[in-house]
Amino acid sequence: MEVGATTGLKGRTVAIGRYADPVRAPLSTVVVIATFQRPEYVEECLAHLERQTVSPDRIVVVDASPNDLTHEVVTRHPGVEYRRNPLGVGHTATSRAIGVEGAEEQIIAFIDDDAYADADWLERLLEPYADAGVAAVGGRARNGQPDEEHDGIGQIGLLLPDGRLTGYFAAAPDRAVEVDHMLGANMSVRASVVRELGGIRDFYPGTCLREETDIALRMRRRGLRIVYTPFAVVEHVGGRYARGRRFDSRYRYFGARNHVVLLATTLGWRDPHVRTYGRTVLRMTRREVIAGLRALKQRDGARAKLRGLGGAVQRASLDLVGTVAGVAAALRATSGSRRRGSPA
Repeated sequence: MEVGATTGLKGRTVAIGRYADPVRAPLSTVVVIATFQRPEYVEECLAHLERQTVSPDRIVVVDASPNDLTHEVVTRHPGVEYRRNPLGVGHTATSRAIGVEGAEEQIIAFIDDDAYADADWLERLLEPYADAGVAAVGGRARNGQPDEEHDGIGQIGLLLPDGRLTGYFAAAPDRAVEVDHMLGANMSVRASVVRELGGIRDFYPGTCLREETDIALRMRRRGLRIVYTPFAVVEHVGGRYARGRRFDSRYRYFGARNHVVLLATTLGWRDPHVRTYGRTVLRMTRREVIAGLRALKQRDGARAKLRGLGGAVQRASLDLVGTVAGVAAALRATSGSRRRGSPA
């Protein structure tokens, strides 16, 4: 599932005002939930969606699990559509693509199985679409962390000049702002835009990091506008991982790999963000090595010294190995695009 991007990335966060008046005639909407072996989370997620002030036209659950537990949950919720992703774990983007297949609604909304929507979530998520120039809208995720509503409030969802991405999707500014990308747990897009871009691509295996950002950067490269609204809120409870845990070595490796794939396949190899990001990785690696050497000097005891050095070396190695693997994967993806006649 792959399509090339086109021209003209633009991106500063610009305040565009608070959408105070609700949409009078809600746009037709399908809500897609991608899941893998989290039936109890799906149950709670669906319960919250069924209490919305504006009901979606359809809800689709796409299940990559090897068992029928999630299917049993869905059967207890009349009207919810169940689809399967036969590829299993590590293919979240494919689950999203299966969920949007055949959609005739105007808006496609995505919510994670472990994200529980406030009662007015969908109503508030649709409000920015009153502006016909808005192509996609992302919302806020409460994570239960101290001061998260203020952290990074001026840097939400940006693609930085050095190729890194900011997050801060728990921040709560007093108005909606334009951004470069969204949180996959709480995002939406016009169905016409998905079709125009050729659909959802799956270049992001493993932990699937960056899969939701792919379509956002392709939109931004075309100059399309993406809005972050802090008023469309989910509680992101953080369900268990299919493999490993968040921020372990596997997470770090695929974070490095998939980030390179993201930049190269959405922006193109000649984009300055791609070239600059290579230097960014080298700087980060150098900092890790320096931190490890400092641990040798500053920590007491041989075990503590070796632990500090070993951790720094491991992190630097994962960043480098993941980046090299990402370059190789991106070369395969972009060369495949050229053979099919579409730009990478």
